[in-house]
Amino acid sequence: MDIGYARVSTAKQDLGRQLDALAAAGMTKVFADKKSGATRNRTGLQSALQHARAGDVIVVHTLDRLGRTVRDTLNLVHELKERGVGVRTLADPLPIDTSDPASPMGQLAVVMLALFAEMERTYSAERAAHARAVATANGRRTGRPSVVDPDKLEHAVMLRDKGVPMREIVTKTGLARTTLYRHLPARLSAPGSPILTGILGQ
Repeated sequence: MDIGYARVSTAKQDLGRQLDALAAAGMTKVFADKKSGATRNRTGLQSALQHARAGDVIVVHTLDRLGRTVRDTLNLVHELKERGVGVRTLADPLPIDTSDPASPMGQLAVVMLALFAEMERTYSAERAAHARAVATANGRRTGRPSVVDPDKLEHAVMLRDKGVPMREIVTKTGLARTTLYRHLPARLSAPGSPILTGILGQ
């Protein structure tokens, strides 16, 4: 029996493409997860593994749907093979079908694809880190844009300038102390004084 398995890393991602490919391949039993492949503690994966019996084949769109690292992926494929359960992929550039004993290249393909997938994740992380470092060096802020309510921030500035303690500003505006420290502009320490002070002295 062929058992389909699909996975995306977050709840916001769409499983549609994988599910369509599995359906087109004739899968009638499909398990799915919206969770990182960094852990095996995935409801859909565990259900697929428990459902599989000797002679069955777990079918995935690409090998990296099973796991994120070379070690985890190879361990899982090996454990399934020991149980008599094969693994087949639908869209990898190197075809994989470990249920076919006449295909010795299948095992090599598993190793190569798992390695390439992990290398690509590593390079992507390095590129992202480099881009953040360059942006920071150029004075550009990285990460998500601010979502602080401007009206609340304006109210906080007014309270701060009136000498209201920070704990009361937090209560009155509903803004976290760390948010206020990050977003409240500096002010003059006294009228006519050229020395700017931040809110840390409040």
